[in-house]
Amino acid sequence: MMLRCYPVSSMFKLNYKPVGLWRNRLSIIPFISSNHNNLVFHSKPIKLTDDSPLSGVECVMMDYLFGKRKATEVAHSIWKHVVQKGDAVVDATCGNGYDTLAMANMVADESCSGHVYSMDIQQTALQNTACLLDKSLDPHKRQMVELFATCHSKMEEVVPRGVIVRLVAFNLGYLPGGDKTVITKSETTLLGMNAASRILASGGLISVLVYVGHPGGM
Repeated sequence: MMLRCYPVSSMFKLNYKPVGLWRNRLSIIPFISSNHNNLVFHSKPIKLTDDSPLSGVECVMMDYLFGKRKATEVAHSIWKHVVQKGDAVVDATCGNGYDTLAMANMVADESCSGHVYSMDIQQTALQNTACLLDKSLDPHKRQMVELFATCHSKMEEVVPRGVIVRLVAFNLGYLPGGDKTVITKSETTLLGMNAASRILASGGLISVLVYVGHPGGM
């Protein structure tokens, strides 16, 4: 097996937890190339070069495939190749706050110039995220994170005009431990992705984790 990148051209699935990444506003997904029945793709491979910003994630992907890492851990390791101290980033689905917390630690510097815009439509998610941040971050880092009760399709109303964003992350599905009937919808997610592409910096990243093991997943 080897790690390759594939431009997105159709639906894909990988052990029920595919990871999608949009790099430089082009659709690129890291995949392990194999003949496994659960891996579906329709495109020509693009090999990662040694000078690629995503070079070095092969071991993390292999650990994921063999059950040693979670999909979110893979995403976080890739974000670290792109996000810099002092950046502005967006968590489009804050959930229980673990992605927001990871982002805060990635952008935090001594000047506290970085910023995390985190949003969700569920008050429970926002409360869980706020609680996690309050107990995990010192006051200086905590002030870099803003929480918004809104849909990710409206992220352009949240991020101030002129702010250039390095990363926008979506974690699609339902709130772990919450109401499983409240799920992300493809219609609003597509609107959110389009909005993300308009505020994304050159060289920025749109990250998408899709959990397909529930009725709304596919």
